[in-house]
Parts: sequence; C-alpha cells; structure tokens
Amino acid sequence: MSPQIQYPLSAVAHQPELLLALSLLAVAPELGGVLIRGDRGAAKSTAARGLASLLPARQDGEAAPFVNLPLGASEDRVVGSLDLDAALRGEARLRGGLIAAAHGGVLYIDEVNLLPDHLVDVLLDAAAMGVHRVQRDGLSVEQPARFALVGSMNPEEGALRPQFLDRFGLCVDVQAPREAAQRADIMRRRMAFETDPDGFQATWHPQETALRERLHAARQRLPGVTLPDALLTAIATLSADSGVRSLRADLVLHRAARALAALEGRAQVHEDDLHQVAPLVLVHRRDPRLAPLPPPPSRPPPPEPPSTHSEPPEPESDESSDQHSAPDTQESSNLQEAPETPEDVLPPTPGSAPVRLAALPAPGRHPGGAAQGRVVRAAPDSQTSRLALPDTLRAALLRSGGKPFELSRADFHTPVHEKRGGRRVLFVADTSGSMGAQGRMGAVKGAMLAVLEQQARRDRVALITFRATGAVRALEWTADATLAEAAITAAPTGGRTPLAHALVLAREVLATEPGAELVLFTDGRANVALSPSGDAWADALEAARALGGVPALVVDTEAGHVRLGRAGALAEVLGARVQPLWPTPVGAP
Repeated sequence: MSPQIQYPLSAVAHQPELLLALSLLAVAPELGGVLIRGDRGAAKSTAARGLASLLPARQDGEAAPFVNLPLGASEDRVVGSLDLDAALRGEARLRGGLIAAAHGGVLYIDEVNLLPDHLVDVLLDAAAMGVHRVQRDGLSVEQPARFALVGSMNPEEGALRPQFLDRFGLCVDVQAPREAAQRADIMRRRMAFETDPDGFQATWHPQETALRERLHAARQRLPGVTLPDALLTAIATLSADSGVRSLRADLVLHRAARALAALEGRAQVHEDDLHQVAPLVLVHRRDPRLAPLPPPPSRPPPPEPPSTHSEPPEPESDESSDQHSAPDTQESSNLQEAPETPEDVLPPTPGSAPVRLAALPAPGRHPGGAAQGRVVRAAPDSQTSRLALPDTLRAALLRSGGKPFELSRADFHTPVHEKRGGRRVLFVADTSGSMGAQGRMGAVKGAMLAVLEQQARRDRVALITFRATGAVRALEWTADATLAEAAITAAPTGGRTPLAHALVLAREVLATEPGAELVLFTDGRANVALSPSGDAWADALEAARALGGVPALVVDTEAGHVRLGRAGALAEVLGARVQPLWPTPVGAP
C-alpha cells in the first residue's frame, strides 16, 4: 500500500460526533483543538490523518502537512532551536521545530496525557493564538502557527490535568461500536481499503470531494456568520447549568456554533446550533458531580454512496435470531442463580482518624540521589558539574558572532529534568454490604476526602472499590480533586467482600505508576475467592504477598467488641503500616 494514500475521513463509520468535531476544527482552527478520548482502535489517529487531506494547500503549493508529535520529542524539536550551521557562519537564525512544520495542516499528539506539561502548554498556546513566539538562545522570533491541533488519549492510561482539559476547545469521547452489524461494517470497509486502496479511494472520491468543498465553503462563509445577542444568555445558561467555571467554555461555544452554522450554509446561528455543539464544548469542562449532559438533538447523517467493496448485510434467519438470543437467556439464568444484592450510596461523614500517608522523598530526588525525570531543556549555569553539551556549544557559537570560536564558563548550560513531583495515592476501599453498618462506609469516604483536601497541585489519586463478586476501577489516575470527590461520594455499598480480587487489580494499576502508595480500607474479612473452589482468605494473603515492596497503609475498618484482627495480619504480609479507622474502637467506654 502506498504511504501517500490515507483512509478517507468520509469513510470513517459510526463516529458522527468525531466527524462533527473535526469538521468544526477544520472550519475554525481558533477553537483551540480537539481532544479525542476513548478505546484503542476507535479510529482516533485514522480520523486525524484523514482530516489533513481535506485541508487547503499551503501558500507554497505544498499539501497540508500531517505532523505526528512523538512523546519523546525534546523542547528543541517541538519549538525550534538555534541553527548551528548558520551560527558557524556568524548568523543568528532559528531552525523551525514541529510547530512550524505543522503550519497550515494538522498537528497530532497521540497519548497527549503522557506529554510533559510544559510542551502541552506551548502547543495549546500556539493553536489558540495562531502564532508561535520563540525566545531562546538569544533569539526572539514570531512564526505563523495556524494549524488544527488534535490530541488523543486512552483514559485508562491516566488523565490530562484539568487546566489543560479546559484549553482544548472541543472534546469527543469515542468507543468502538458494540453492535455486531456496525463492527462488521467497519471491518468490511477497512479490509476493502487494505486490499485495494486505490479502488477504495475511487469509490469514496465523490463523498470526499463533497466534504472538502463543504469545508472550504464554510471557511469562506465563517467571517460573515453572526450570532444574535439574545443567544448570549443561552450560552451562559448552558455553561452555568453544567457547573463550568471557566469563561473559555462560553467563548468556545460562541465560536463552535458559528462554525456549525457556516457548515450548514447559514449566515446566522440558531439556538439548536448551541445545543448541537454544547456536548463537544462542555463534556470535559463540566462539574462531574452533576447529572450527565443531555444528548444533542438528532440530525440525519449525510447519505453515503454505495461501496463496491462491501456487501449489504443479509437479513437474519430464524436460526440466527435464536443464536443471538441465546446469550440473553444464559445471562438471565445467571441472574436467577445469583440475585442482585441491594446496594446503597451512603454519604461521607467526618470523625475518622486522619490517614497518615508516608513522607515524600526530597523533591527532584530518588532515594539513591539521582535526579528524576528525563531531560526536557537546558538552563545557563556557569557552576554546573553536569554539562548540556549541545546547548553549551550553541551559546558559545552565538556569542562568538563569527569570530574565532572560544568556550568559557559563561556559555555553560546544565540539563533540566522533567519534574515528576507530586504524591500518587491508590485508594482501595471495601464497599461491601457490611461496610454500611455502624457508619463505616461514611467514615471511609470521609477519610479519603480528607486526604483530597491536602492534595497539592501535582498530586494524583486513583480509586478501586470492591463489592459483590469483583473489583472495579472507580477512578483512573487524576489530579482533578473535584472528579475524585465525585467518584468517592458516588461509590455504592452492598454485596459480599471480594478482597483478593481488589488486591489483584491493585497490582495491575500500581504497575503503571512506580512509586505510588497503596491505601487499603478493609477489615480483612474476605468471603469471595478467586476461583469457585478456592479459599477467600488464603487468596487474599497470596495477592497481598504479590504486592510486597509497594509502599502501603492498611486502614483497619473493623468495628465492634469482637475483632478478628485480619487487617493487621494482611498488613504484615504486605509489609505495610496499619492504623484504625477510628481513634478508639466504636462502642468503647
């Protein structure tokens, strides 16, 4: 397959919100970019590449570029640096980076949540302003940077910090379709493309051309699109009702609604335009403690030309219908064998003992004394003992100004490492039915919320809850205290105690966050084994041994006069500290 042939954006199936968001960005790059969150294999990068092929050519006649920013890119590679060849000739000139290369096209960042914060900041600034200012190595340069910024991420691999979420203009949550017919349609198209890319493109050429012309016409129409003053109150109401504090949401709603009107060939925004784009603008900015946003008004999708590479799905026979209904029958049977246990959502209550987290190591240092993080830039330091050689040579060349090259301490630069500061805490909380007695569940929630109140800017938390027959990730790693509070408060209580399942899942989560601390709320009374014939307590001890070496604290939630002390035994196996949930046993005189 020729590397120049890209999968057409118009052929991306069953992702209408994604196609709408990218179309709005193509019409109005000043929206500030699109963040695509979702499952692996949900056409995130395919759609971003397809967008570039629909953008107009640059002024130099070259096709709109698609620039893929790698996670390991240095600051010099992204923003630009001194041109050493020119410096050797005595000229001070900037060598453009990836931002300059993306001008007029698409700058795509896969796994943007894993990109260093300072680079995300620079990219979002450039995308929103349309220009990129570089001040470094004695140079001050302003470059045009009008590009469509598209970032993608899998939430399971960590969250993007709230201040960066707010600066992405639009956000789309995508999932791979669950309906068999839709998945088959996607496979049919993809296999047709891989088998004959030229033929596939020829089949979709009419729709791709129509989309390109529609985007071009919308860009030309956009400056003349107006939004009636009366709709400003509707914009403010939509943002306020979603609990959005940032005024950036209101401005983006205004711009996105105008872009949508331009796409639909109108010179004025209607109120239903606001409701159509509101989920894209507000979903990543809204207060997570509020009810979900209502779905946008449905609009009929554009017609698709028949594909010569795909066959229409055949009608199901009675036999196939029976086969499809079989899993439902089996599921109903399982529900009858294991009836659902009642659950309740109990509010947090104060009064528990403060959770004593382990002391953090000295900032910027590992226990062995090595600096943390990869090198992200260099800074002048005439007394450094660790030299950043390329930056030191650049400084000397720039200072020499074409004269014979000399190196002095004034040219010395030292490497600056990425800050990996901040505490990472994984809460693992027993939310089984027994926790609803004697106020234990409320106290557990209160203890976790008290930790959140002390959370610093770079601290991150995650939450695992276990009840009924398994454990779930109730909260992925996040620095958003509001999001964490919502997840903790909404945790339901009820069912049995699958402690071993929670410890197995905790090991998986902690493997992605070396150095994170485990805080386990449990009384140790496990009663769900990992296998039907297993022993629940033995399984829990074995899972705890597998976590050996992880910094851990066990908060003993056992209450009453008769105590088994299993939380202490579990802490001993974990090599963890242990503390009671309450300063004194409940009911003690």
